[in-house]
Amino acid sequence: MISSNPVIFFDGVCNLCNASVQFAIEHDQKDLFKFTALQGEYAKKVLPQFGIDLNKINSIILVENDQLYTKSSAALKIAKHLNGLWPVLYVFMIIPKFIRDAVYDVIAKNRYRWWEKQESCWVPTPALKSKFLD
Repeated sequence: MISSNPVIFFDGVCNLCNASVQFAIEHDQKDLFKFTALQGEYAKKVLPQFGIDLNKINSIILVENDQLYTKSSAALKIAKHLNGLWPVLYVFMIIPKFIRDAVYDVIAKNRYRWWEKQESCWVPTPALKSKFLD
């Protein structure tokens, strides 16, 4: 069962990822996105349909309109839907993906070292619970 809303899959134990999700929630004034941790049951059911090995993924993932986006493409597609000036970042899609993803990979590789790691997934408040799939 794939959500009709765009779904952001994130590393639930990564502080940078959790902060990014909270940022997206704050700037998602259209209430468009749903969220789920890569470690959750929804991810285990949906992502293998796209050929994603959950043991090897090192990226934020966006599934929108039955299309899967990873790394910089996912981040820029998310920014495109946020309020304020964030959609302007979508212009970076003109940069070749291999260059954008190289920058993304440096950040992803060091995210636990720079922002540390949590012992367990972030739990949303009761008010935000409806935005999460599991």
